Amino acid sequence: MSGTRHAEPAVTTPPASGPQQSDGRTVRRSPALRLLARPEVGVFLGAVAVYVFFLIAAPPVREGSAMANILYQSSTIGIMALPVALLMIGGEFDLSSGVAVITSALTASMLSYQLTMNVWVGVVVALAVSLGIGFLNGWMVVKTGLPSFLITLGTFLILQGVNLAVTKLVTTNVATDDISDMDGFGQAKKVFASSFHIGDVQVKITIVYWLVFAALATWVLLRTRYGNWIFAVGGNKESARAVGVPVTFTKISLFMLVGFGAWFVGMHQLFTFNTVQSGEGVGQELIYISAAVIGGCLLTGGAGSAIGPVFGAFMFGMVQQGIVYAGWNPDWFKAFLGVMLLGAVLINLWVSRTATRR
Repeated sequence: MSGTRHAEPAVTTPPASGPQQSDGRTVRRSPALRLLARPEVGVFLGAVAVYVFFLIAAPPVREGSAMANILYQSSTIGIMALPVALLMIGGEFDLSSGVAVITSALTASMLSYQLTMNVWVGVVVALAVSLGIGFLNGWMVVKTGLPSFLITLGTFLILQGVNLAVTKLVTTNVATDDISDMDGFGQAKKVFASSFHIGDVQVKITIVYWLVFAALATWVLLRTRYGNWIFAVGGNKESARAVGVPVTFTKISLFMLVGFGAWFVGMHQLFTFNTVQSGEGVGQELIYISAAVIGGCLLTGGAGSAIGPVFGAFMFGMVQQGIVYAGWNPDWFKAFLGVMLLGAVLINLWVSRTATRR
């Protein structure tokens, strides 16, 4: 009789049917909750609500020409709100973006007029100046470790003073001279400030630029390595640096992107009005930042989209022109913007908590 025993096959008890306990890490959210988690959903709903409100309160808004004007106002905000939003996703602010627009326009106008050059020379030099301002802001933020709020607040004050002082010194006035009769003006106007017709409605070219830039920014954020770098440095720059993300390059390039936006909007203003008021631009930086915040970009960085600020800028343009078309006192415009900003922040907070609730 052998002393060896054969092991009996192990019996595995099948898992019990019915609902299983979960530790929260594998919870599957419904499509509706996943949709609510998108940062641009809240502002889209807000934009629809504002649009419907003014359709009812201001009948002229229903006309095609009025909507074209609203979209034009939105585009002049939205073109700058896009790079500002990308910078915020990257975890930084730029309070100098409003006056930087005027700095760019003043540079191109005075250089071209005072030196009697082709206006394209002024345009190119203005681009270099705008990119240089962005580079300086980004370099100082990275090298000093100071908050970008403080760095760009200093830049804001410097540019505000330089804009006014240099303009008065060169032109003996607070505005630049008219450059509409200079060489190259017509070509530059076609690029930066032209319009075309869709039926009987005149459409400004900035609307097209705005939508193209928004599509490009969305592609960069969602489909490129650089987009991943932006989210990474905005979420935690030390962790991003540890995994090989070029933090210095990313942050400086984002500030330079804001400089590019300031240059583009500045050129549009110059070739639309032929002259520039040196004291303008103050306060516009808050409009750009507000459009980005309303669009779902977090003040702490690391979250947001390029589509959200498009709807945020549309809301601003809608309110700005809707008040006029409704025949209301335009002095209430800033009050409306404040209500919109607070409402958007609260809506985004509710959407975020609803989407992440288990």
